[in-house]
Amino acid sequence: QVQLVESGGGLVQAGGSLRLSCAASGRTFSNYAMGWFRQAPGKEREFVAAIRWNSGITYYADSVKGRFTISRDNAKNTVALQMNSLKPEDTAVYYCAGGRYSSSSTLQRGYDYWGQGTQVTVSS
Repeated sequence: QVQLVESGGGLVQAGGSLRLSCAASGRTFSNYAMGWFRQAPGKEREFVAAIRWNSGITYYADSVKGRFTISRDNAKNTVALQMNSLKPEDTAVYYCAGGRYSSSSTLQRGYDYWGQGTQVTVSS
């Protein structure tokens, strides 16, 4: 049974940093993409970043490019999202997701497995 468990959320002031982590278990993730999505109150869930497990190639939403960095640790089966220069509009529940890499890896439908989410709140 695949499990994705996020950690690292919290409250931070604008301009600050947070690091989210996702611990993955239950299968091997070769040929997979691991992604981060977020959902703000009253809004739809949106893509944030993704990484191809084998190659390490990364993808970012325009809104976070240059501020967020996604990475993976193959040995520990973890995926991290380093978030710098945080803005109030980054406030959301952040979800880790996993799915076979495809052309849909920046879309929710590209992912089969989801974590429970972790809250990130950025105060102004």
